[in-house]
Amino acid sequence: MLKDLSKELDRPKDAAPALGSGAIVNPKATVPLTPVPVEVRQPDPGALESLQSLISPLLHPLATTGIIIIFVIFILLQREDLRNRLIRLAGSHDLQRTTAALDDAARRLSRLFLIQLLLNGTFGVVIGTGLWLIGVPSAILWGILAAVLRFVPYIGAAIAAAFPLALAVAVDPTWSMLLWTLALFLVVEPIVGHVIEPMVYGHSTGLSPVAVVASATFWTALWGPIGLVLATPLTVCLVVLGRHVERLEFLDVMFGDRPALSPPQIFYQRMLAGDPSEASEKAEEFLKERSLSSYYDEVALKGLQLAQADAERGALNHERQITIRDAVSEFTNNISDQEDRPPKINSTTDAEVTSAVETVAEDAPYEDLPILGKEDLPLGWQGEHPVLCMAGRSPIDEAAALMLGQLSTAHGLAARVEGAQALSTANVFRLETTGVAIVCLVYMDASGPSHMRYSVRRLRRKLPKATIILGCWIKDVDPGALEKLRDSAKADFAAGSPGEALKLCIEATGLEGPAQTTTEDQRSRTTAA
Repeated sequence: MLKDLSKELDRPKDAAPALGSGAIVNPKATVPLTPVPVEVRQPDPGALESLQSLISPLLHPLATTGIIIIFVIFILLQREDLRNRLIRLAGSHDLQRTTAALDDAARRLSRLFLIQLLLNGTFGVVIGTGLWLIGVPSAILWGILAAVLRFVPYIGAAIAAAFPLALAVAVDPTWSMLLWTLALFLVVEPIVGHVIEPMVYGHSTGLSPVAVVASATFWTALWGPIGLVLATPLTVCLVVLGRHVERLEFLDVMFGDRPALSPPQIFYQRMLAGDPSEASEKAEEFLKERSLSSYYDEVALKGLQLAQADAERGALNHERQITIRDAVSEFTNNISDQEDRPPKINSTTDAEVTSAVETVAEDAPYEDLPILGKEDLPLGWQGEHPVLCMAGRSPIDEAAALMLGQLSTAHGLAARVEGAQALSTANVFRLETTGVAIVCLVYMDASGPSHMRYSVRRLRRKLPKATIILGCWIKDVDPGALEKLRDSAKADFAAGSPGEALKLCIEATGLEGPAQTTTEDQRSRTTAA
């Protein structure tokens, strides 16, 4: 056939085909050339070629698995030597940090593997027992397979369910066994995966939910099924490196479960955006662990200090400062019904609040300030508002004064807040001062000592018998500088935070001892209720 085809292709174009003797030849007529179909057939594959085509797709994942197993064996055999070499590479001059990173990674991975083993083993027992009750053959085998395959994230349980479902279709002429088996997996897997696992794991891995999905996608694309199995442990190690190595901190920011912003930054951002409701919710969670004074000192005040820094460098205009003041006003109103440091019923599980709680020690200086009863106060303190909180110069100062006023009211000393305009010469003498026993003058910066001095002088003329506290809440202010500002302004006391100002107010009443008993009685009544 090929020889004939070659002859046809090699024939000259002007050669006329042979015609019959009786045919009439028309020299102008053209005879159409019919293409010759060609079909190429491969010989039937042999046994060796069939085996090769079957094994070839499995060679890459099997080779990857084998390499990983070999590396794991040798790493475990020489773990002490490799640890020392890693410490040398990381920097032998900082053994504490390197050892802490290794211990952190080991603790997280050990807890992760142990919990996975217990949880997946329990899952296999439940599945095996359920299949045995349903009547599926070889229920113990399918239970063991379910426990093993569940180590594969996302798809392991689905693969484990495919085998008993196929067997149920094969052995049962009706649909009952199939439906019961399907219902078993559809009930048990969501309960284990979405209810029990989050409760048991908690923050043991240190990974955010997005990081878990992203890591599974990346390592699966890199190493296939083995990468899917190792995705979480490998990413945990990367996050631990990010927490202990400064140059790799971006790994912790991207994949860790800790908030990317600090609690003061989050508070400032919410006030700046005019969203005090979410901040109020987080504050209520914080109060399950620490006191309101600690929240104001360590979170809210530091957030306002960030706002003051932006205002000083010209990045925060007056309108934005008004927005922050209004948001803080709404925030303090939202949490006004919260008792300061109620009895611990349950601890918070919010990651952001946990980060804020970790910044405050349980024995912080102003953590257990007493709550005073109005009937126990001296006669001069039983007015409607014995505490007057006044802003120094800006709306940010007024926001800080609002926080102090709410904190003072929560501890039994009802407070009234006045803005900075009330300190002007024209307004200070029209100021309502009936029943005022103590005045707290709040500044968020120390750039105007003369303004402090003149403000204290005007208040002294208006309230000659009242105690004046200068609240100068500057970032990292030292006691010596604070005392100099107090002496320059001729104030009675100086405070560097809302908690310290409240402590001075409570001491000024002379009832700190009895008030503590009142606080314990109130907490006892709350617990009994």
